[in-house]
Amino acid sequence: MDLLLLLKAAVLGILEGATEFLPISSTGHLIVAGDLLNFNDDKGKVFEIVIQLGAILAVCWEYRSRLINVAQGLTSNAKSQRFVLNVFIGFLPAAVLGLVFHSFIKTHLFSPINVAVALIVGGFLILWIERHFDGKDVVHKAATLDDITPLQALKVGFAQSLAMIPGTSRSGATILGGMLFGLSRKAATEFSFFLAIPVMLAASGYDVFKNRALFSADDIPMFAVGFIMAFIAALIAVKTLIRYVANHDFRAFAYYRIVFGTVVLIYFLQFA
Repeated sequence: MDLLLLLKAAVLGILEGATEFLPISSTGHLIVAGDLLNFNDDKGKVFEIVIQLGAILAVCWEYRSRLINVAQGLTSNAKSQRFVLNVFIGFLPAAVLGLVFHSFIKTHLFSPINVAVALIVGGFLILWIERHFDGKDVVHKAATLDDITPLQALKVGFAQSLAMIPGTSRSGATILGGMLFGLSRKAATEFSFFLAIPVMLAASGYDVFKNRALFSADDIPMFAVGFIMAFIAALIAVKTLIRYVANHDFRAFAYYRIVFGTVVLIYFLQFA
């Protein structure tokens, strides 16, 4: 057992879980960290996708009561049926566009330089969106998850598709897109969590199946460590973000993106 490899897996797992549901791009952070840790070969790239399952499990655990209630009421409860329909509609754009552009994106956009640029641009977009809402008494068309319409879900789904560009942030695109389309900050955040479940399950399953020849039984400890650390870190992050959005906007994340992206850009332009 390679202890250094397990340590790298633990670091990447923590990083994935801590950043997956924050508007700062987990994929972007993993690409940069993988490059610095020399863990950026084909197996490493698939590992970064697979450990997202740990983060997704954290969301399922945190919202287990809601998911169980939806499952129990799927055949008889209108709210449960609408919720599932909205998640499915929101999932479709990323699923279709992901299949079309997956290979191109992984080949041409998975680099620290592209990530840095996307982080910086995304940071300024967050500031612009927050300024749009600043000081306004906004009347939300969808104050809760149950108020979201299928059309709003579709719009959020297209916003989520922007996150196929590494460094954009899936959660950032869905939360801020949701706010622009009439969702309250809390409803947009929670809908982003639920949208992540089918999107990341599909992405992880596709990557594992496509690259199954790369793996052997010796890789199980590496994946187990990354998975467990991602679950623990994501569980903490989800709880923290829900409390945070109750009283704060996302400007702090925007400034972080701009500073971090600038540091990454300078570093890799100078030393890469």
